[in-house]
Amino acid sequence: MKNFQNTYFLKASPKEVFNALTNPVTIEIWSGYSAKMDDKKGTEFYMWEGDISGKNLEIKKNKKIVQEWYFGDQAEKSIVTIEIKKEKNGSNVEVSHTNIPDEAYDNMKFGWDDLIFR
Repeated sequence: MKNFQNTYFLKASPKEVFNALTNPVTIEIWSGYSAKMDDKKGTEFYMWEGDISGKNLEIKKNKKIVQEWYFGDQAEKSIVTIEIKKEKNGSNVEVSHTNIPDEAYDNMKFGWDDLIFR
């Protein structure tokens, strides 16, 4: 199992970043694939036509998203924490993704760096 952490600067407000990560229509526009997502704790979601699926564990509007991402029946939960902080001219987005299966790590890193926060 591997962990991933990175901070991204986006020229968007925390509200815009949060909306992009929780609104299924917005997710479908930037990903090009169907998505089910909302900003409610306890709801299940999928993105990229189901390649990514999980459950929303904690939501603080415009500030924080904590999710469990499903990787089959692995014993240790894979947890994604996204913290959005207002900065001058935009937002810093801190991503921490724990317990990524070794064989999925390169794809997850590419996804975070080049598809979600490019």
